[in-house]
Amino acid sequence: MYRIRMVDASDDDVADTLADLHRLTFFDTAAMPEFDLGAWWLAYQGDDAVAFAGIVRSTYGRNFGYFSRVGVLPRHWGRGLQLRLMRAAEAHGRRVGWNAIVSDTTDNLISANNFIKAGYRLFEPEVRWAWSHTLYWRRSLR
Repeated sequence: MYRIRMVDASDDDVADTLADLHRLTFFDTAAMPEFDLGAWWLAYQGDDAVAFAGIVRSTYGRNFGYFSRVGVLPRHWGRGLQLRLMRAAEAHGRRVGWNAIVSDTTDNLISANNFIKAGYRLFEPEVRWAWSHTLYWRRSLR
């Protein structure tokens, strides 16, 4: 029903699709990411892009990746797309030799539960990079 595809975010049409999905999933709660950085995936239902994920090399840990975004259109929630996108990014991280992936959630119980389901564990970073009530996640890739 859904297919996940790694995409070239330097392509203007792909970047526009990523930006549209970002606006539709994050509204005004998060800054627009730089799509020319890192690796990006789109989830499609037929010809329609319905979810996306991006990962970059992390500055928060040695040889780590960082989920810069994972977003799913609300009408496609509950179908495992966030988990499937996370798995695609983890496979990429293993291919490039990363030791772990980190991320964070703030006021998002659905995403926090998806991180738990995906095997991520809460951790306390040496330097907190977000809000005081942000949860920090890490998963070893080794």
